Amino acid sequence: MTNQELVKRAQSVLFQNYRTQPIALVRGEGSWVWDADGKKYLDFIGGIATVSVGHANPRVREALMEQARLLWHASNLYVTEPQVRLAERLTAQTKTLKRAFFCNSGTEANEAMIKLARHYQVVNGHPERIEILCFHNSFHGRTLGSLAATGQPKYQQGFGPLPAGFRFLEYGEAKALEAAVSDKTCAVLLEPLQGEAGVLPPPRGYLSRVRELCTKHGALMLLDEVQTGMGRTGAYFAHQHERIEPDAMTLAKGIAGGVPLGALLAREDVAKVFTPGTHASTFGGNPLATAAASAVMDLLAEGLLERVQRAGERLSTRLAGVGGRSSGERGSGLLRALLLSEDLAPKVVTKARELGLLVNAIGERVVRLAPPLTVTDEEIDRASELLAEAVAKA
Repeated sequence: MTNQELVKRAQSVLFQNYRTQPIALVRGEGSWVWDADGKKYLDFIGGIATVSVGHANPRVREALMEQARLLWHASNLYVTEPQVRLAERLTAQTKTLKRAFFCNSGTEANEAMIKLARHYQVVNGHPERIEILCFHNSFHGRTLGSLAATGQPKYQQGFGPLPAGFRFLEYGEAKALEAAVSDKTCAVLLEPLQGEAGVLPPPRGYLSRVRELCTKHGALMLLDEVQTGMGRTGAYFAHQHERIEPDAMTLAKGIAGGVPLGALLAREDVAKVFTPGTHASTFGGNPLATAAASAVMDLLAEGLLERVQRAGERLSTRLAGVGGRSSGERGSGLLRALLLSEDLAPKVVTKARELGLLVNAIGERVVRLAPPLTVTDEEIDRASELLAEAVAKA
């Protein structure tokens, strides 16, 4: 089948709710993918920061195949060793988050975290503490609870009424947060770096101030690390760069190298309020996904985090030198954005694809890059050359 034939088939049977590129991907290896016409692309979006250790990674494939010979699914009516192993390994990477709950995606993990925060206040005698402070331009998912916590009205329009109790502040403004947090606040929910806002980091020290205010007022600090976690910024979790500890945190995207999996980690005293019947997930933590995630953890522990730090610096330098109609870059590790001085981002994405590079646009002036963490120096240099050409020709 050709690209055109597969795209036509998709258009006849799938919901048309995605701005799908006019190519059909059929194979991947490392940082490269091939379409149905046989054209090769350098993949610098990685399934939206999800193909964390490269396409068809041999270690992840081996883990999946080995687990497939044993047990595919059991549900959480029973204990499975791969789930326990992954929980042990994730919680070992944080000082205070010692309990794990597994689901299937980032929005599910955020739904669970919102429920956990509200229930924590109820169980501890404060049912009136329902307000969750969130931030403009944030993104937490597409289900109704996560959508209600998302600070981008364009995603919310037409789906009301949304769950109540969410209040929005300006991201990174400490004084606004200080004025808003009180003894009636349930939680503060934020990303350590706003991915869907254009890869926007907060001012240095901001996360520490959030931590201080939450501790002072008895509110929970909730971090959405769906896009920034699992080595993406050069640390296991992005908040570790500021050496703070949240009360709960969500993970997904790159956690299992492209296999669907989400996770919620929480402090022991917070996690314990989820008792039997309060929350569940039929597929959550299934043996295949958790086995794949443990293989990803192996790779992170074997020097990949340090590699991301070096690769991120190289990519940052190359993007800063793109010139032309670009106006700089920003980001952390291998989650980066090329900033444009004109409304060109969608055109740049199209031209880059034609040249053999896959990236994506956030709005009209930001191009996001999230290559596999295993990307080589040569691939970074080549992608930067192609992106500079795309900017010039867009």
